[in-house]
Formats: sequence, structure tokens, C-alpha cells
Amino acid sequence: MDRRWLGSWLAGPSSAEDGAPGKYPGERLGLPQEGPGSIAGLGRRLGGLLIDWLICSVIGLGLLRSVPFAALLVFAVENVLLVGTAGFTIGHRIVGIRVSRVDGSHAGFGWAAVRTVFLCVFIPALFMDRDLRGMHDRAADTVPVRI
Repeated sequence: MDRRWLGSWLAGPSSAEDGAPGKYPGERLGLPQEGPGSIAGLGRRLGGLLIDWLICSVIGLGLLRSVPFAALLVFAVENVLLVGTAGFTIGHRIVGIRVSRVDGSHAGFGWAAVRTVFLCVFIPALFMDRDLRGMHDRAADTVPVRI
């Protein structure tokens, strides 16, 4: 991790990282402004996260009552397995987003695991760059896009 990678959050969303900022989130990444393949908005992402968290909480409490952080464990497994294979979790699919690598390729298990570790820590997901990617997406070189 170099200073420029971390600096994009410390300096704020309007800082210049690799030249001039794009006119809309995702332009610098070559993504369209609207429609399929565009950056998924915060509302969709939060909706998907809420759906996933509710499902994982029910499963965690129902099956793993005695395990501390059961819901978080189920959430992590869901994210690694589903994002690693299908490109989306249950919540992502319901709200119409998928996770792919910046180049458009499939995330795969390795990058899904990196993304999930950062996501489960929670704090990195709160800090976004000007393309609306949290630290978990930057670390895995992924981007949540609309289906």
C-alpha cells in the first residue's frame, strides 16, 4: 500500500490522484454514467447490505446461537462464496448490483476474500474515493456496478 492509495481518502473526494477528477463517479474507470455497468449508488449498496445483514443475522442466530459474532461469520462466508462465484450476494442481486474487478473481469475467491476482510472490519467501507469505492473495493481492485 503506498501513500497515494491511502491519501485519496485522507485528502477527500475532490483530490487529484491520477490527473483531473472525472465528471461523474466511475468516469476515470471507464464506466458509463447511467444504466448497466455504472457505479452503484449509495442507496442501492446500503439496501443490499441491510438485506444481507438481516439474512445473515437470522441464519447466525438460528444455527450458531452459541458462536460469538455468528452473524458476522455468516456474512463473511456469504460474501466470499457468492461474490467469489456469482459476483453478487443475495442483497446485491435483489437491489440490482454486482461486484466485478475494475477491468470488468470476475472478482474470484481471492479478491472476494480480500474485499470481505476489509468489509467486515467496517471502518474501511465508510471511507470512499471520488469514484464511490470504499477501501475494501480499492484493496481488492473491485467496483460495485449496476446490473
